[in-house]
Amino acid sequence: MVGRAPDPSAMVTAEWTVAETVAHVAMIAKMYTSLVRPGSAPVLDARGQSQVGKTTVDTVSVLNGLVLRDFPERDLGVLVTGLLADIEEVLRVTEDADPATSLDWLGESKVPLAGVLAHLVNELQIHGWDIAKALKLPWTIPPADAALFFDLFLVGVLSHDVGHLLDTDEPPRERRIAVAFRSAYTSPVVLVLRRGRVTVEEPGGPVDARISFDPPSLNLMLFRRVGKVRSALTGKVVVSGPRPWLLPAFLRVVRLP
Repeated sequence: MVGRAPDPSAMVTAEWTVAETVAHVAMIAKMYTSLVRPGSAPVLDARGQSQVGKTTVDTVSVLNGLVLRDFPERDLGVLVTGLLADIEEVLRVTEDADPATSLDWLGESKVPLAGVLAHLVNELQIHGWDIAKALKLPWTIPPADAALFFDLFLVGVLSHDVGHLLDTDEPPRERRIAVAFRSAYTSPVVLVLRRGRVTVEEPGGPVDARISFDPPSLNLMLFRRVGKVRSALTGKVVVSGPRPWLLPAFLRVVRLP
């Protein structure tokens, strides 16, 4: 699809061109070739690594801007060739690895290896959607593939160690808020927010809200590509439960860039 882009400098989002969007995804893949190799040298310099350690969901854009400034390649052919090669390298290195292996991620969080791969898949899907929309080309996100982000990455980081990733300026609420998530492609799970901390629980206990979702639609909504109202009106994300009005407070903490 990128090869069909007539103008690499065409805007894809309010901030990035086609070339910058591809460069962003390519750099994530390159950084992951280092992340999945124990003991390998990081791709970023000391300043970049420092920013990785203190990044939160709300400051991911700072890290993204730093990476794009330090890696100025914008030739689409070079970028795509490098992206494909780095994806192959990530798959080669991790072929026999334990998917539960804990890896250091942004904001001193810990993510299982399977979650890192799911995050890379999601980057391809979301930014592919951005480019396709800008170029008025079709783009399909298979639900089973989109579900990997929720099942393996989001639940994975919340189950391991979220570090500073979800830090906010909002005072922690004492009240427990439990939200059940269910789809045809993911394992049922309950995410619980209490005192600013998010934990993962097995379904079956009391919950305040329930969310039934189509994985591509949920991902696009969480990354603010599609509005909440549109997702609800199309039936792709359905909210129910005894206290759904607590969901906004929950989502102010459990959020994505």
